[in-house]
Amino acid sequence: MSHPHYDLDVRPILREGGEPFTAIMEAVAALAPGQSLRLLASFKPIPLFQVLGARGFEVSSREIGNGDWEVIFAPANTLSPEPEQIQRTSRPASEDDWPEPVMELDNCDLEPPEPMVKALEGVESLTVGQTIAVLLPREPVFLIDELKARGHRWRGAFEPEGQYRIVIRSCGPGLRKS
Repeated sequence: MSHPHYDLDVRPILREGGEPFTAIMEAVAALAPGQSLRLLASFKPIPLFQVLGARGFEVSSREIGNGDWEVIFAPANTLSPEPEQIQRTSRPASEDDWPEPVMELDNCDLEPPEPMVKALEGVESLTVGQTIAVLLPREPVFLIDELKARGHRWRGAFEPEGQYRIVIRSCGPGLRKS
C-alpha cells in the first residue's frame, strides 16, 4: 500500500526567524514505512540533503516560484531518476572487481578548495587501476566534474555520520589541460 507524502511547510517557521530542523526531524520520525516527506521551504535546503541522505533518503527538488522550493525526501530506490540529480557513480552496477584502496584520506577538516585539491593529488599518485578512498564533509560535486574531465571512475555515498566517502579508480593520466 502506497502512502501519500507527509507534507511539511517550514516557510512560516523560517519567516518568523525560527530553525525548522527539529520539526523536520520529527516529521521524518513520524513517516510510515515507505512514506516520503514533501517539504516546502523558502530556499533549497542543501545541507538537509546530506543529513537525510545519510538516513537512506533520496532527494528530488524543484523550485516552485518566488525562491520557494518543493523537496521530496523518499526512502531509497522509490524515486524515478531526475535529470538534474547528481550522478553518484560512474560504473555499471555489475562491476564489482575494484581493488582495495591503496590510500585513505580524511579531508573533512580542510577548507575549500583543499579537500578537492588533496583528493586530486592523491589520484595523480596512483598507477592505472589503483584506488584511493577519500572522506569529505559534503558531496563533492566539483570533484566529480573534475574526475569526469580526467577520465577517472568513482563510487560514492554518504556515511552514517553524514560525511561523503568516495573511492576513486585511476584510469591513467586522463585529459589534463596544458
